[in-house]
Amino acid sequence: MASRTNNILIFGATGTVGKHIARSIVESGDFGRVGIFTSPDSIKTKADAIDGLKDRGVEVITGDITVQQDVEQAFNGFDTVVSCLGRTVLHKQLQMIELADKHHDVKRFFPSEYGTDIEYWPNSAHEPPHQQKLKVRAALRDVKDLEYTYVVTGPYADADGGLFLGAAPVDKEAAGTFDVKRKRAVLLGDGNGKISLTTMRDVGELVVAATKHPEASRNRALKVNSFTATPKEIVAEFEQQTGGQAWDVSYTSLEQLKEMEKEAHANGDPRAGPLTLRRIWTEGGTLYDRRDNELIGMEDKMTSLPGAIKQAVQVQTG
Repeated sequence: MASRTNNILIFGATGTVGKHIARSIVESGDFGRVGIFTSPDSIKTKADAIDGLKDRGVEVITGDITVQQDVEQAFNGFDTVVSCLGRTVLHKQLQMIELADKHHDVKRFFPSEYGTDIEYWPNSAHEPPHQQKLKVRAALRDVKDLEYTYVVTGPYADADGGLFLGAAPVDKEAAGTFDVKRKRAVLLGDGNGKISLTTMRDVGELVVAATKHPEASRNRALKVNSFTATPKEIVAEFEQQTGGQAWDVSYTSLEQLKEMEKEAHANGDPRAGPLTLRRIWTEGGTLYDRRDNELIGMEDKMTSLPGAIKQAVQVQTG
């Protein structure tokens, strides 16, 4: 029988998606103990966010994620670990997994998987942005006692900096943009390719739901999302919610996107990884015959396309 979650420890709770996951866990009220592990530096630089969690009854554990003793002690009393670590520190999960597998309290681990499916196609194993997540999956498959769940959501349907429904700087808009203030969009491909997206708020709700359905989510990838739409459908919804006027729309073809990606990787451009992901999405690398939402009771509880666009408009217009 799969382990039920009672007490959750969160790593990366103040990050881009981590803050949404932490909020959903706290607001659910379904767990006996909720803690976050954070660094001394974050205690200083993210004091408001951490104080807000404290006010909600969250236990704050300070330590260094690279120090074995700090991590082992942090695990005490927690049966479930939820990692929300960012892309640049995903490799730090390898030691966390090893220690969690040996710890007498920890029974279940949610790695920082939120996003593109890293095993969608056979050639997914060769995509540069997937390498650290693939190592994490390999480590979890080798554990003896630790259960795990990958929450695979596809790209984030949000307008925060750099995300799919956001406004890119003018000089970088060829990689895709939905610019509310300029009423300008650059669509990838021919605009007709479907993309499955998930709002970050929904990511949090999906993680909570997965903990409540331990048998359905045990030792597997849950392929879930908020909605599926084409870029043309997305821009049409933006037009409707911004006065009904037609936006200025242009296109970056898949071949152009591939050339941009190739050049970025050759030049060591930090945009290389995001360009690879956008190429994968444009090729259809987020689509399935059916999703796993219903397995965890979330088939009718996700944000719709209009709801996501409403949030994006509010973010972009302040």
